[in-house]
Amino acid sequence: MATNTVSTRKSLQESRRRRILFENLTGFLFITPASLILLVFQIFPVGFAFFVSLHRWRRTPDEWQGLDQYATALGNFAYVAFFWLAVGVLCFGLFRLRTLIRHTAAHRVGMMVIIPAAALTAAVGALIAWFFTLLPVILDIPARLRGQAIDQEAFVREFYASFGYPEVAAAGGLLLTLVIIALLLTVLWLRLIRHRDSVQWLYMAWTSGLLLLAAGWTLALTSSEVNTVIDAAAQAGSPVPIWAQVLIIGAGTGLIGAALWLWQRTAYNQTSANRTYMVSILAVILLVVGGIFLIRELPQAFAEADPNVLRGFNVTVMYSAVSVPLQIGLGLGLAVLLFQKLKGKALFRVVFFLPYVTPFVATSVVFSLIFSHNVTSPVNQLLVTLGADTQNWLRESSGIFTLIFGDGTPAILSGPGLALIVIIIYNVWIFAGYCAVIFLAGLGGIENDLYEAARIDGANAWHQLRFITIPLLSPTTFFLILVSTIGTFQAFTQIYLMRRPGGFPAVDTVNLNIFNQIQRDSPNFGYGSALAFVLFGVILILTLIQNRVAGRRVFYG
Repeated sequence: MATNTVSTRKSLQESRRRRILFENLTGFLFITPASLILLVFQIFPVGFAFFVSLHRWRRTPDEWQGLDQYATALGNFAYVAFFWLAVGVLCFGLFRLRTLIRHTAAHRVGMMVIIPAAALTAAVGALIAWFFTLLPVILDIPARLRGQAIDQEAFVREFYASFGYPEVAAAGGLLLTLVIIALLLTVLWLRLIRHRDSVQWLYMAWTSGLLLLAAGWTLALTSSEVNTVIDAAAQAGSPVPIWAQVLIIGAGTGLIGAALWLWQRTAYNQTSANRTYMVSILAVILLVVGGIFLIRELPQAFAEADPNVLRGFNVTVMYSAVSVPLQIGLGLGLAVLLFQKLKGKALFRVVFFLPYVTPFVATSVVFSLIFSHNVTSPVNQLLVTLGADTQNWLRESSGIFTLIFGDGTPAILSGPGLALIVIIIYNVWIFAGYCAVIFLAGLGGIENDLYEAARIDGANAWHQLRFITIPLLSPTTFFLILVSTIGTFQAFTQIYLMRRPGGFPAVDTVNLNIFNQIQRDSPNFGYGSALAFVLFGVILILTLIQNRVAGRRVFYG
């Protein structure tokens, strides 16, 4: 009887494993098309762009540049950023691996999962190496066919011949060997470890291995580039303290991060007349002062950076810092007004949202005519009527405060250029209606009982807005801040259409610099790709900071 019970239990477990395996395979089959689309149209373009940024690339790939083009854009800070990026990825990979070992150890599996995961990681690394060894050979086909009769048959013949090049064949042989080994070890792991989480453990170990592989490659590349630059500078008699900058700037950033963490922890645990609270505040101040003292090395790290890139980031930050608060504040005000019981409010909602759905090309041209430098432009005519001087508007690069207070205004306080102010006005006009519509959706989710209770308690309209509307709209506000910030850093169309000679220095954002690099007579696609990744890194950091700082203050009810 006991034997039958055991056999029945084993058969049930076996059928359950088969059912789980069948469900997993079915799920993977369903997501395969979407995964292929994601790989071909999103992941591959990003990887290819990074590959381009590491080469001197005109029309076709040229010599290997490594991190030189990033150093051209950011100076020595490029090496600092890549080094600490690699360290961060390395720490994250080790943390995931440590978590995995803890989970598997509880089930008496130990570190066995690392063996097939390491083989899978090596296979992926070999695949990437083979692909990017093959890619330049394929892209060189037009050069190899130069001077010959070019037809489809010749191109196809040369394409297949590319796979037989010695370096490509060697990389392909290594790839095939590692793929076979990885598949065998994976099948063996799944057969030996019959646990419901075995696939998840393998996936977690594999992704950890990929993180460690990426971190190791980036560290090796950065170290090699830094040592090359240091040796070249030493031979020229002008030593470059790059490693010192890496350590000093990293330590300063760490101190400021520790100050932010301690401040958040202190703010949550604040108590009156608490000596520990005062000590924590003093520690935060000391950490910030120490961090700023160490980060003073940043100007030296940026000393050899491309001035056009730095000016582009300066313009982009001013454009975002002024546009985002204005459009969100105006959108909130419009939403609150349109949420009231007004006649014709549906029409007003359409009118305010209309600029967002109108083509940018048309509205940009209209704004350019309204703010033209000609005396006959509508805005200049209004200024003449008011007794003020006419302005060059889109052709004026001087800061707004310099124009108001005179040429004696310090450069750091000159403010955004007048041409940029015009584009900011256009941006607010376009997106305030969009923000208002999103805020209206958020207002519709607030219970009216809360306002009735507040009115019974004697709250006026301002108190209701301050203590009910704004806190309950925090998820919507957080979303709009995030999307608007990313949008302003990626803005291109309206700026490109409204820029005019004379105002270029005030409106040329980083996106405009990237466009100029790839559209000029002698395009530099490698440098343009490097700038694109620099911009991507800045947007990513800003997004993470907003999620970390503002995300904790969102009230979801």
